[in-house]
Amino acid sequence: MSVTGPDFVALQVNDIEQSAKFYEKYLGLKRAPHSPEGAAVFASEPIPFAVREPLPGVDLSAAKPRPGIGVALWLHAEDSQDVHDTLSEAGIQIVAAPTNGPFGRTFSFSDPDGYVITVHDKA
Repeated sequence: MSVTGPDFVALQVNDIEQSAKFYEKYLGLKRAPHSPEGAAVFASEPIPFAVREPLPGVDLSAAKPRPGIGVALWLHAEDSQDVHDTLSEAGIQIVAAPTNGPFGRTFSFSDPDGYVITVHDKA
């Protein structure tokens, strides 16, 4: 018996609708046709991504201003510079400026809950 690897990623957020709209508007993610109660699932590939209400016992206010410290979440984009420019123009906090590296052009931003997300463009 062995685990084959991640096949679903969800962030626990304070306001599901606010976070879902953020990921739709600024990153272009599309919602999946169905989501369980208390979550918004996106039709992302190759791994589904969601925002969800916190699990029992999780206090996001205790994690402010940076929930998820110790976890690195990377999202792929066809053009990460374009995503960066869109977020920057909207006043979204850019945590690490775009740079070229082994994963293509990468940068990091802070989402509405303070999660730091890295975007890269090399498949």
